[in-house]
Amino acid sequence: MTSSASAGFRTRPEHRWPVLIALAVGTGLYAVLPSDASGALRYVVVVAGVLCAIPMIVTNPARLTRETRIGRGFALAFTVVLLSANQVAFFLLVHQLLQGEGSGATTLLGAAQVWAINVIGYAVVYWEMDRGGPIARRRDARAELPPADFQFPQDSDRDAVSEVARRSSDVEDWAPGYVDYLYFSASNAMAFSPTDVMPLSTRAKMFMMVQAISGFVLLALVIARSVNILS
Repeated sequence: MTSSASAGFRTRPEHRWPVLIALAVGTGLYAVLPSDASGALRYVVVVAGVLCAIPMIVTNPARLTRETRIGRGFALAFTVVLLSANQVAFFLLVHQLLQGEGSGATTLLGAAQVWAINVIGYAVVYWEMDRGGPIARRRDARAELPPADFQFPQDSDRDAVSEVARRSSDVEDWAPGYVDYLYFSASNAMAFSPTDVMPLSTRAKMFMMVQAISGFVLLALVIARSVNILS
């Protein structure tokens, strides 16, 4: 390795900031949700986000080089708070869409915000869950990692043409980062099924199923409400 920060790591440690920026965006989206979809929970989410960000930054300010229960625990705790609060907003928005309550534009915008928060939050869940988490994925030898929850295209590209194989896990020692899980989470929420990333474990399939169902319900109701508004 070329730097002391990467000493002992199989491949370069992941940046801290992509996941922090994504969680900050999720927190901001929840903070500006319509008041009848979030209520006092918006303050809980914002306060929890600020309090949890501090130990996350202190333990790993730039790159994820230190495996600590505190840093990972706060990241998971805030993700649980954000997703749980978002499910409350989800059910309230579904009720509004079914009953035709509230301003049409405001309700549709709120549904888009809930969808985006789900994408961000589930991406963190997948990122923390797969192969022992973001630090273990890049630090530990592959034989020592827990069984994978997801299979990425790079994990099976070693027999592809040379320019593709050079990006494979075997050749480049590639490991997925938060942006990879964010893309995967977004594609699961839009396609309602695996696209290029395959779930391998039961828990992965269950999380993906819950995310896809909530995304499908929102999309179906948003389309129905939009048609009603336009007509």
